[in-house]
Amino acid sequence: MDLVGFLASRWQAILQLTAEHLVIVVTAMAISVILGVVIGIAITFNRAAARIVLKFANLMMTIPSLALFALLIPVLGLGKASAIVGLVAYTQLPLIRTVYAGIMTIDSTIIVAARGMGLSDRTILFKIKVPLALPAVMAGIRTAAVMGIGIGAIAGYIGAGGLGVFIFQGINRTSDGMVLTGAIILSLIAILTDQVLGQVLGRVQRRFDP
Repeated sequence: MDLVGFLASRWQAILQLTAEHLVIVVTAMAISVILGVVIGIAITFNRAAARIVLKFANLMMTIPSLALFALLIPVLGLGKASAIVGLVAYTQLPLIRTVYAGIMTIDSTIIVAARGMGLSDRTILFKIKVPLALPAVMAGIRTAAVMGIGIGAIAGYIGAGGLGVFIFQGINRTSDGMVLTGAIILSLIAILTDQVLGQVLGRVQRRFDP
């Protein structure tokens, strides 16, 4: 079945699997962003902890995505839970690293001046460090989101649904229409997400430009 014929005959399934894919990715990214930002901020207070956490996050990235999902199946079973936890783990590195780097590269004279004005460490963190690191944080979110959309295709292989279902079933059935449908929609979602977050990042950077 060619691409046009497949789209015409399976449009309801396409919408359903696209919605499933978006739910998985959005849920995982919401958890991942909160976790990554909290960890990224926390390790700025301890360089030894920062080295350990960043090395562990790097290690997670070296594990093939399918292998990571497979390791989670005995614990969480097949389905969305394994997919979401796997995506959260896989997208932590760009988030933690950009939050940490964004804060640690702030000009030290700004922090010294803030302390000289009598500001507490808590106030400095939330009123100075986090706002100044926001462009770097947004860049990390942009990278993680695009990664999550692509890696989320593996969710179809572990029974979580999503657009990966078309890709894997299409390969098994040698159906070009199914494979192309899944790949094209995934690409369009990734491109659109990258463009939208890129515009948001541009606005954030312009806001903090001198």
